Amino acid sequence: MRWLLRSKIHKATVTGKNLNYVGSIGIDKTLTEKVGLWPGERVLVVDNTNGVRLETYVIEEKRDSRKIIMYGAASRLIKKGDEVIIMGFELTDNPISPKNILVDKNNKFVKFL
Repeated sequence: MRWLLRSKIHKATVTGKNLNYVGSIGIDKTLTEKVGLWPGERVLVVDNTNGVRLETYVIEEKRDSRKIIMYGAASRLIKKGDEVIIMGFELTDNPISPKNILVDKNNKFVKFL
């Protein structure tokens, strides 16, 4: 069995943060549906702005809100305005075709990669 990339939101912009929350990343529901991420799913978040990498879990934000929000302790590492890549993985014995998307600076879907 191998861990393979299954989902990726590329070049998203963090729109907010809230330290006083249990912890997670909020992602516009439109984007989670395009790449197949589920609420509660573990994701790797890579910050292109400062190089930080962390794991957290998904919370869906309102559809078409274009929100990417860092919650809890992660909001100390990844700030509003930072560019991030959000990735979900799958443990499998078989090759898979990942769903990777590119978004613009306003977190609007641009295209599948």
